[in-house]
Amino acid sequence: MNQAFKKLFFLIGDIFVLHIALALTLFVRYRLIDGINGISPHWQAHWHYFIGVFIIFIIVFYINNLYNLRQMASVHNFIRRTLSSVISASLLAVVYFYIYPLVDIAPKTNLAIFALFSLIGFLIWRRLSYLLLKSSPWQNNLAIIGYNEHVQELVADMQKRPGLGYQTALIFKDINELQELQQRIIEKNIRTIILADDFNANTALRQTLFSLLRHQVSFISFTDFYEQVNGKVPVENINQNWFLENLAEGEKNYFDFAKKSFDYILASIFFLISLPFWIIISILIKLNSAGPIFFTQMRVGKNGRLFKLYKFRTMRVHDNDGAITAVNDKRVTLVGKLLRSTRLDEIPQLINILKGQMSFIGPRPERPELSEKLEAIIPFYTTRLLIKPGISGWDQISGEYHSATPEDTMKKLQNDLYYIKHRSVYLDFSIILKTVATVLGRRGR
Repeated sequence: MNQAFKKLFFLIGDIFVLHIALALTLFVRYRLIDGINGISPHWQAHWHYFIGVFIIFIIVFYINNLYNLRQMASVHNFIRRTLSSVISASLLAVVYFYIYPLVDIAPKTNLAIFALFSLIGFLIWRRLSYLLLKSSPWQNNLAIIGYNEHVQELVADMQKRPGLGYQTALIFKDINELQELQQRIIEKNIRTIILADDFNANTALRQTLFSLLRHQVSFISFTDFYEQVNGKVPVENINQNWFLENLAEGEKNYFDFAKKSFDYILASIFFLISLPFWIIISILIKLNSAGPIFFTQMRVGKNGRLFKLYKFRTMRVHDNDGAITAVNDKRVTLVGKLLRSTRLDEIPQLINILKGQMSFIGPRPERPELSEKLEAIIPFYTTRLLIKPGISGWDQISGEYHSATPEDTMKKLQNDLYYIKHRSVYLDFSIILKTVATVLGRRGR
C-alpha cells in the first residue's frame, strides 16, 4: 500500500467518522429511539449545513499534519494533535455558522456534542487504523540493493516509524550471493526493490533484476524512495544527472507565470489592507528602542541577482554586532519578539514581491557573503536560486528551525530542492495553509 493510498484511506475514514458523529449527535440531542426513520428529518435539516463543518475539520487535520504518516508513531503526539485539531476546527465551525446566511437550525448545543463524538471517533479510528497499517499483512516488504550509511539511516528511520507501512525484508550487500537473489526476493514476498548506487554498473545484477519484472515487483531509486518517505531530496546521494532528469523547468513556465500574477495581485491587496498596521507597528518600534523602523539587508535572489530585503526592525541597534540570530537572542527587543512570533516583521516584504524580487512561497533568501561561503562547501547550493525566494516555503513548515550553519543549510537545501521539483498550485496552497497555522500558533522565530 503506497503513501498516497494510505492518506486516502485515512481521509475516507475521517469522512465516515464525521458522518457517524453527526448521526450520534442528532440521536442524543433529540432522543430519537425509532432508528433511522426518526433521524431522517433532522438529518436532512442538518447535513447540508454540516458539510462545511466536515470540510473545516479535514482542512484543520491536514494543516496539523494528521495525514503525515511520519507524525503518527508517537501516541502522545497523536493525541495532542488530534485534541488541538478538534478544538480549533470546532471554533472555526462556530465562526462558519455565524457567517452562514439563513441558517434555520440552532447549532450551538449540537456542535458541542458533535465535537465530543468526533474527538472520540477520531481517536479510536486513527489508532485502530494505525495499528492495522503497521501490522505485517499491511506492510510493504522491501528489498534494498546496495548498502551504505545513508541506507542504514533510512532503515533505522523506517523501523522507528512502522506506520509508514514499510518493512525491510532483505538487504543485498554481497555480490557473491547474486545467484540466490531472485529466489530470496520471491521467498520473502518482496513487492518493492530500492536501488542504491553501489552495484549500479553490474551487468549481471541488472539482468537478474530485469528477470523479476514478471513477478510484479516495483523498482525505485534510493533518492526517489527517500523523497517519498521524507518529503526532501537527499543531497548527498544525487549528482548532476539527478537535476537533468528531475528539474523540468521548461514545463513550469505556465505555473510560474500564473504564480507571478497571483503574487502581484495578492501583494497589492495585502499591502492596502495592512497599511494601518504599518503605522501602529512603526510607532511601537520607535517607542521601544532607538533606531530606524525598517531593517534592510542585501539578499541573493533568483539566478544570483542581489536585492534589498525589507523587514520591520526587531533588534536593538546599539551593541549589535550583526551576527546570525541565535535562540533567545538578547538583541531582540520586546516589540521585536511579538513581531517575530506573529511574523508581522515580514509584512514589508510585500514591497519585495511587488518589485518582482520575491514570491509568497519559495526558498528563503540568504545574505550574499553567507551564500558565497555556503556555495563553496554545500554541493549544488546555487540550484536553490533557480526560482524566486519566498516569504515562506517548504522548509519553513517542515517543523524544524534551520539556521545558517552548514549542517542546517544542507537540511534546508534538501527541502528547497523538493519544493523546486514538485512546486505546483496544490503544494503552494498547502504551504500557505500550514504557514497560517504556524503564525496563529505563534511558532515563528
